[in-house]
Amino acid sequence: MTEERVEHLLAEVHDEFGVIRVLEVADYRFLEFGDAIEQSCVFTADPSWLEYDYTRAMLIGALCHEQPESALFLGLGAGTLTQACLKFLPLEDVEAIELRPDVPRLAIQYLGLDDDPRLYIRVGDALELLETAEPADLIFVDLYTDVGPGVGHLAWRFLENCQKRLNPGGWLVINQWATDDGKPLGAALLRGLYHRHYWELPVKEGNVILIVPADLDQELDMQALLARAEGLTPRLGYSLQSLIKAIRPAT
Repeated sequence: MTEERVEHLLAEVHDEFGVIRVLEVADYRFLEFGDAIEQSCVFTADPSWLEYDYTRAMLIGALCHEQPESALFLGLGAGTLTQACLKFLPLEDVEAIELRPDVPRLAIQYLGLDDDPRLYIRVGDALELLETAEPADLIFVDLYTDVGPGVGHLAWRFLENCQKRLNPGGWLVINQWATDDGKPLGAALLRGLYHRHYWELPVKEGNVILIVPADLDQELDMQALLARAEGLTPRLGYSLQSLIKAIRPAT
């Protein structure tokens, strides 16, 4: 007999966009938007632990950079990916832009988000605030609402400006929905926008992580990526190798 899943509601907030909840189930806490749409999962004992393949795949995108010093997160959620990047990468400056003011507060209060001096959180719409963000070595786009990807995930000008905000040698990592055929949402738009010069990493949650270089001369060094991931395995507590092997050129 399996143990019954007992949910404890730790917090519930109503804002102009709807409902935000924090739930606890055994060793995990969940950030949910709207009608039980899970946004983030946190392993309470270690908030930098990445439970899901899509977050691990986004970390792989970050590892494409040899020595990233700055990162910009468009969409914070519970901050697990942000925490992992702060812990495992040589970052000095990290900025996060989050639409909903209660999300960072709940993340700090209930979801183990550290008050790290390297992390600067701004509240507002990423589409409007992007131009005032500092250029970065890594930019992550993860703008999900309770009904799916935010408009930024298919907004040509915004996605173009994300790439332009990268420092030379930088990488843009986008958590994109997958369509039924396994291609990223807006595949034709993405191919045109980034001149087919990016890589895709499909994951079992039904997303495709896009790994986009700052410019067309920049290639993905798979051997270096594998070596960096391998070097991190003891600290991460899991291997990224099988995910890295699933990386494919733009479809």
